[in-house]
Amino acid sequence: MILDQAASRLEALGNPTRLRIYRSLVRAGSNGSPVGKLQSDLGIPSSTLSHHLKALLAVGLVTQERQATTLVCRANYEVMGQLVGFLVEECCAGDRCGSVADNDHAA
Repeated sequence: MILDQAASRLEALGNPTRLRIYRSLVRAGSNGSPVGKLQSDLGIPSSTLSHHLKALLAVGLVTQERQATTLVCRANYEVMGQLVGFLVEECCAGDRCGSVADNDHAA
C-alpha cells in the first residue's frame, strides 16, 4: 500500500461517525448489513449515512451490493488487512518494541 492510499483511508476513518459505521460493518461480518439496518442501529439520518458511506466507499474500505431492493454494505476485509499491515509492517524497526508503552504505564 502506498502512503497516499493509507493516508486517505485513515482520514476517512478519522471521522467519528464514519468510524462508528465502519466498526458496525466489521462486526456484521461477511454478510454485511443493509443500509436501513445500519441507519436504525446507529441512529443516523439517511442523508448523513449516505454521505459517510460514500466517503468509505471512495477509499475502498466498504463495498456495496444491491440485493433486489436492498442495498447491503460490507467492510472490505482485504483493504482493512492491507491498512493494518501497512501500519505495523515496520513495527519496532528503529527501537525496542513496547518501550514507549512501557514508559507510559510506569508513570
